[in-house]
Amino acid sequence: MSLSMLKMWISIAAMGIMAIAMVTIYVSRYKLKSKAFKFITALVAYICLIVGGLMMFYVVLSGPTDS
Repeated sequence: MSLSMLKMWISIAAMGIMAIAMVTIYVSRYKLKSKAFKFITALVAYICLIVGGLMMFYVVLSGPTDS
């Protein structure tokens, strides 16, 4: 697998992880009543957001590839 394809899959995975973060933070804020479950889902959401952001920073900052 070429480096270009690998970076493409990493960026798609990062977007998926950020989408999961978006859904879980929505559930945490508007659908759950228990404070413990709210905290756990919000924590998972923010961890996903940080991981997805770091993956995107890697793809963007590593520069272009040679095809």
